[in-house]
Amino acid sequence: MSDDPAPIPLRIDRLPKDLQEAFRELYTTNGQSERKTSAYLQPDAIYCGDARQLLPQIEPNSIALSVWSPPYFVGKEYEEHLSFNEWQNLLSTVIRLHFPILKPGGFLAINIADILVFKDQTMPRIQAEAVTRKRSPVTREDVLKAIEQYPGYNRYQLAKLLGCSEQTIDRRLHGNNIRGGKYDVQTRVKIVGGMVEDWALQAGFYTYDRRIWVKDAAWENSRWASLSYRSVDEFEYIYIFWKPGITRFDRKRLSPEEWKNWGSRGVWYFPSVRSNDDHAAKFPVELPARVIRLLTDPGDIVLDCFMGSGTTAIAAIRTDRRYIGIEILEKYVILANNRIEKEKGYQRTLFECQDDDRFE
Repeated sequence: MSDDPAPIPLRIDRLPKDLQEAFRELYTTNGQSERKTSAYLQPDAIYCGDARQLLPQIEPNSIALSVWSPPYFVGKEYEEHLSFNEWQNLLSTVIRLHFPILKPGGFLAINIADILVFKDQTMPRIQAEAVTRKRSPVTREDVLKAIEQYPGYNRYQLAKLLGCSEQTIDRRLHGNNIRGGKYDVQTRVKIVGGMVEDWALQAGFYTYDRRIWVKDAAWENSRWASLSYRSVDEFEYIYIFWKPGITRFDRKRLSPEEWKNWGSRGVWYFPSVRSNDDHAAKFPVELPARVIRLLTDPGDIVLDCFMGSGTTAIAAIRTDRRYIGIEILEKYVILANNRIEKEKGYQRTLFECQDDDRFE
């Protein structure tokens, strides 16, 4: 039996009038589904399927925290089939489906990054002049001088004269590339935070907080680094949204040092996963573990509807929380369950060792 005091009832009549009807539907007995609890997805399990079909099968007002990292629309194997519009529809729908299942006062935490190579058909196709990385020393002035001396030469003859390629001649004269880049759709940075916030607000949530996770910087030869002035890929966001209701706030969830070092800090520093040999987009256990410890209590149910390799479930087990996972690919459900079984075995061994120590 819990020693916690009974929750304070939510005074729906004190909410803004445009919210009262929705809240009565969600929070009163008459508005609850008549399905038995056993008919809902049960905690401490991972379910294979599309989050858009499975989220409505979770018991209303039961999830203390949903923390997940969706596809980033960066061309990973599991998202290649999505157009940009389909990707937007996926995220907005999943966010909307969270509102009925989160507890009043509960949280939705989304780990996501901006799209750094977003293809934009409207962006001008202009070749950048990489001054210190030019493969040919031929300058624009050299080409203009050659044209002045040989006005009838075409670019192939000029290239042979100057000892360079015809593409170099065209780049120096027109600032573009006669092949490749001139005809490719150009890319830019796409900021996703505004879209995520709009989808959450439309669903009934309110922006509560945001954190920045500083991870390892991308290598120079990766697609996430650039030879321009753009920064390398080295951080992601954690956007936290609140479902209106009474939120339990307990400073004892963290030690004083933890509150000082990361609980109250907007920027979190910890490395990313070094090896992605079994899943293309793992995040470290530290990420969901921090959010879980900050926003929930032991025994609460934590949801991850893009479970992947099972990291959020591992974090929940280590922090004495329950979990529900949803993952669309069966191979990752199997991977996640294998990791969970290993973690439970480790926890049992750790408990037995601690128990033996008490009797020495």
